[in-house]
Amino acid sequence: MLTIEPWTAAWFLPPLIPIAIWVAWSDLSSMKIPNKAVLATLIIFAVVGLIALPFDQYLWRYAHFAVVLVIGFILTAIGLFGAGDSKFMSAMAPFIALPDAYTFLFILLPTILAAFAVHRTMKKVAWFRERTADWESWQRKDFPMGFALAPALIFYLLIGLLNG
Repeated sequence: MLTIEPWTAAWFLPPLIPIAIWVAWSDLSSMKIPNKAVLATLIIFAVVGLIALPFDQYLWRYAHFAVVLVIGFILTAIGLFGAGDSKFMSAMAPFIALPDAYTFLFILLPTILAAFAVHRTMKKVAWFRERTADWESWQRKDFPMGFALAPALIFYLLIGLLNG
């Protein structure tokens, strides 16, 4: 059971959906998550969070950003994540209630596995591959994590919305 209020999820979800699509598409096509997408995610939290959250929670959630930024920096430095992935994870962090952190990981894990399976399967489908021949993610061995991170945030908020 998530602790995010349906009201909060309802406020965050609509502006984040186009950002999530942008992040996933960009990472698939160029293996980069644009800084503008990361900034847009933070701006959505900064503006909508004032409406969607009690003020004390709103302020504390910036700590989520800082902690995940430090963790992401370390993961990037040791080569486990790309810089864009780490920045986007940091921007996502304020949207996730602290008591929901482990639950979010249980949403993220199957999302990563599904995204990986879909990516590797579609890479072999000639019809799809012809239409996306210029995608960088087809050429690389590493996986475009934005293709999993962005939907995981949307799934979390959708579950929170339906939780009420």
